[in-house]
Amino acid sequence: MRKYLILTAATIGLLLSACQRQAEDLVEVTGHLFVFNYRVASATYLLTLKKTGPIPDGSLIIAEFENPQGGDPLVLNQKIYPIDDKIALQSEKLHCVRKDRPYSVSVRLVDKDGKVLQELKTQFRSDLDQTVLPSKPLVLGALYDKNPEVFKPDGSVDFSNTDKCPA
Repeated sequence: MRKYLILTAATIGLLLSACQRQAEDLVEVTGHLFVFNYRVASATYLLTLKKTGPIPDGSLIIAEFENPQGGDPLVLNQKIYPIDDKIALQSEKLHCVRKDRPYSVSVRLVDKDGKVLQELKTQFRSDLDQTVLPSKPLVLGALYDKNPEVFKPDGSVDFSNTDKCPA
């Protein structure tokens, strides 16, 4: 009888902890990468999340991306809509991304009153150095006109990268 009570208590404890765990995980990371857009000479973080539980209306995701140049993190605040099953978080343009260096990202899901519902941490690692990008966009405007600062009137081309980055 005593073994039965201990087994029942352990089973109930496991079931309750499983229920609690499901309630905490409202989103999960499904992908993270650096996006290098050669055409417009930009690099950004792209983090994708999948909704795994009901998120209260008015909730917000606050992502803090490590700044590859150093200094304060790059902060993104994005509202979550009930219709969203997948959430994409893209940072502002980055400078000084280095190959094989880990960059950390912290994500907080907060409700409309600011109460933290979930926190996530992940790392990004690029397989390219940002020096592969030119300093100036190759094209300008909606018609993708050649940028005259890159494609010179004399026929020469300047693809140089002039970013000043810490060592």
